[in-house]
Amino acid sequence: SSGINAERPLRPGRKEREAAAMKKREGEVARKQVDQNREWERERGAHAREEAQQHFLALLHDMVRDADASWRKTRKQLRDDSRWELAALLDADQKEKLFLEHIDNLSNKRKRSFKRLLDECEHVTLTSTWKEIRRKIKHDPRFSKFSDDDKEREAEFTRHIKDRVSLAKSDFKQLLKEIKCVSHKSKEILRGPNGDSHMREIRQFLTNDKRGLVLDDLPEERDRILDDYLAELEKYGPPPPPTATRPSKR
Repeated sequence: SSGINAERPLRPGRKEREAAAMKKREGEVARKQVDQNREWERERGAHAREEAQQHFLALLHDMVRDADASWRKTRKQLRDDSRWELAALLDADQKEKLFLEHIDNLSNKRKRSFKRLLDECEHVTLTSTWKEIRRKIKHDPRFSKFSDDDKEREAEFTRHIKDRVSLAKSDFKQLLKEIKCVSHKSKEILRGPNGDSHMREIRQFLTNDKRGLVLDDLPEERDRILDDYLAELEKYGPPPPPTATRPSKR
């Protein structure tokens, strides 16, 4: 009996340890549940905001077709639509940001459409003026959709021609690098008795590639680029000999 009595003080300690372990486990489970609930709330909140954004974008798509619209005036019209309430989770700044992105998209779409119109017009060359091209394209709906302001249309046309000239020059310069019949001696040959036949040889090569024809509307510019290229070749002299490569060690 003395052995039984000796063990009695240990039993409460074991029970306390078991209770503490159980309490700890319960606490961990509860914490995990709280974390999980928070995550679910976050996901629900994110999903609700995403839905609100989609409703607002649909409202913008239906109601805002003019790339020159202002947020202050448009906001009043949007508020009268029932879908405005579906976007209640978005604050004023978020709505304005989405509106400005929508306007930006409309503007870019309008520019691309006008650019396609200019690309499709066979009368547009690198030396075309707005006055002559305007007459050719003014009845196309893309003309009036781009802008009501003719100065804005003319500015876009000018940018378009400038880009085409820049691309034509770039293509022509690239083609010059591919001519096999020119060298650092070409400039000297052109100054001598065989100059005419050498130039015919160069011209023949250029006319066999569309990149050699793109600057036909700007012959002075084309000849200047060719002359600059030949002068550069003469200045730098013959290309360095290819270096002998050592056989790789195995």
